[in-house]
Amino acid sequence: MSNGGINQETDQSGEIQIGPTDKGMVRLFVRGDDFELPMDFLPDEALEIAAELIEAAESITGANKGRKK
Repeated sequence: MSNGGINQETDQSGEIQIGPTDKGMVRLFVRGDDFELPMDFLPDEALEIAAELIEAAESITGANKGRKK
């Protein structure tokens, strides 16, 4: 398995499902052609991940320019 990281392009495709579980966790479920990967997080961990996603998107779009953190 290649360990190319974030900037490594690939021809693989997949899908992500995100939602609450019946056990009070937040699940990221990643599915590709030959794998399924369920990842469960506590709500506070999920909020941290969400904040990181927003920060990454804003760093690209410039949406956070001029806004106080």
